[in-house]
Amino acid sequence: MSLIHQTIAVIGAGNIGRALVRGLITGGHIDPSKVRATRRNRNALDILQEKLPGVSLGTDNKEAVKGASVIVLAVKPANWLTVVEEIREFTEPDTLIVSVLAGLTTARIAQEFPANQPVIRTMPNTPMMVYQGATAVCAGNSASDEHLQLVREMFEAVGRVEKVPEYLMDAVTGLSGSGPAYVYMLIEALTDAGVKQGLPRSTAFRLTKQTVLGAAKLADQTDKHPAILRDEVTTPGGTSIAAIAELEQHGLRTMFIHAVATATERSKELSGN
Repeated sequence: MSLIHQTIAVIGAGNIGRALVRGLITGGHIDPSKVRATRRNRNALDILQEKLPGVSLGTDNKEAVKGASVIVLAVKPANWLTVVEEIREFTEPDTLIVSVLAGLTTARIAQEFPANQPVIRTMPNTPMMVYQGATAVCAGNSASDEHLQLVREMFEAVGRVEKVPEYLMDAVTGLSGSGPAYVYMLIEALTDAGVKQGLPRSTAFRLTKQTVLGAAKLADQTDKHPAILRDEVTTPGGTSIAAIAELEQHGLRTMFIHAVATATERSKELSGN
């Protein structure tokens, strides 16, 4: 299955849906004329039209899915069933359904479509808006390896993709799906810490952002264990080890572990698992 030959309907072109469409188009993976996207807000569509020239935009979900070979469900989880009931009879039996809905299993989604409808579940995150997303994917029972590869190519246009078994998707939601929120809190906290020590807020913010970005890039490019990278910054009796001891005393590591566990459990609650 070639991505460039697909006709894709993105139902719910919010942050995630819009980022996916933009990545596909700017990367040359698909012609804009082969993409349709919907939103309920007409003003939002007018703004989208400027950012996504050539894409067919509208508020009619039924028209958007007619003849589409791939349908991306990017609506709010609370609205998904209403949307599926709206588009179901206009969806071809072999159309691939791609879900970005947190907590919903492939089996639950497949129940709302005819038998053997292929479904792929994904869990992306918002850094895909700057082409640095982390997306996990898993296939439903009726989806083929070709379907899975197609979806991998779609989300590789906006970042990195990991294939995982579906029973781990709730953990992915707790880790990378919700993870940007944890990092933003870290950035905010480090900025405040710099301000407390006398730095102007704008300076502290810029230094913090670059520190987080640089540390992540170094970890990515060297592929060293984070403990090794930490040791490279930590000199005996120095400032870093004093700060690390303080963080360990207040349970930073344990707090992150519990936060991911809590988000994972919430994802399971949403899916009814």
